[in-house]
Amino acid sequence: MVATGTVSSIGSTVPAGAPSAAAIGGRAWFMLVTLTFVYVLNFLDRQLIGILAKPIQDALHVSDGQLGLIGGLYFAMFYCFIAIPIGWLADRTNRVTVLSLACAIWSGATVACGMAASYPQLVAARMVVGFGEAGGVPPSYAIITDTFPPGKRAAALGVYNLGPAMGAAIGVAFGAAIAERFGWRMPFVIIGIIGIVTAILVRLVLREPERGATDLVRASDASEKAAFWPTLRMFFTHPVLMLAALGSGATQFVTYGLGNFAVLFLMRDKGMTLADVGIWYALVLALGMGGGMVVSGRVIDRMTRSSRAGYAIAPAASLAVAMPFYLGFIWAPSWPLALMLLAVVMVFNYFYLSASVALVQDEVKPNQRVLSGALLLLVMNFIGLGLGPTWVGQASDWFKAHGHVRYLQSALYTLTPFYVVAILLFLWLARILRRESRTAAGISA
Repeated sequence: MVATGTVSSIGSTVPAGAPSAAAIGGRAWFMLVTLTFVYVLNFLDRQLIGILAKPIQDALHVSDGQLGLIGGLYFAMFYCFIAIPIGWLADRTNRVTVLSLACAIWSGATVACGMAASYPQLVAARMVVGFGEAGGVPPSYAIITDTFPPGKRAAALGVYNLGPAMGAAIGVAFGAAIAERFGWRMPFVIIGIIGIVTAILVRLVLREPERGATDLVRASDASEKAAFWPTLRMFFTHPVLMLAALGSGATQFVTYGLGNFAVLFLMRDKGMTLADVGIWYALVLALGMGGGMVVSGRVIDRMTRSSRAGYAIAPAASLAVAMPFYLGFIWAPSWPLALMLLAVVMVFNYFYLSASVALVQDEVKPNQRVLSGALLLLVMNFIGLGLGPTWVGQASDWFKAHGHVRYLQSALYTLTPFYVVAILLFLWLARILRRESRTAAGISA
């Protein structure tokens, strides 16, 4: 299928010099591991607010609603919209350089978070973190796509998408342990310094891959600089790209809404201590979310060999499995039972990520990949990251003001309808992909 303004990844002619799956060597895997480590830092920085919510609330007198705004809307205002010009710049310049500069900016701002003496100062620092992190993921998506060929991309992106799981798990374990001993500020400072050093190393050790080098059908204009407004118009008028973005956004409304308040909920409502969180919640994140990322990439690669609709069916089915376990997690009377149910939720909540990223990267021209990845992140993160935590925080304050004893629990229940919305959007996307595949097969015949 070749849509207007796109280049399909489906083809049989391998361009000269394009690495086959068998030819992927150590340099490609070194690049993937390095990018994944940067993503770990990216997500770790992002999650520290949620991980250290209780001590931050105690120190700066922050309400649930204010906490939701810091981790949600205020952060996303910069993270989502700055990603567009950064994506356009990276499509026209060196993507490794853009990634390195972005890592340095968000890491420096993370250090500033640890030095904040008031809520407004913390808000300002988090906005700069969002500004920097906007340049982290889209260039990495494109670099991986130009290094790994179709049939291996979803698996490679699945490894890369271990970053959130590893970042969240390390953040919980590291953040809780350090905060318990040295206070909540020190984790921000230490992780920020590690990020600055990493930014320098990224610029020194990674090489920029050729655009479109691994596509099965090489685009004749892969080396040309993509125009900004035509790419923007192509993305927002393309039903496949928009449904992938909206389905992912509805999913992230749940994942970020839960993720920013899970530690606070487990401590306040389920009776966990910060030491318990640092061990058991970190383990759930590492095994649940991490396992889901790895499994999802392999499942999607296998499903899409027979039909591109697998990009949509896999996340729809996984979310249908996750939803009842999510309700059980909120209801559970004890934190051990809650964590067991949450582990299942974590496995199935994240199938959408590798599927949507791989679909978008396959669907557009090589010289549009960073900007298209940024636009995907704009839509799904503004909905999920921007509005999910904000919704939960404001709902918690509302339930508290109206006399609910377990007001945060009530707020988390309100995320359930977004599971249904996400499932329906992915099923709609599957229908379109099936129809396009049938049309392409008819043309070939």
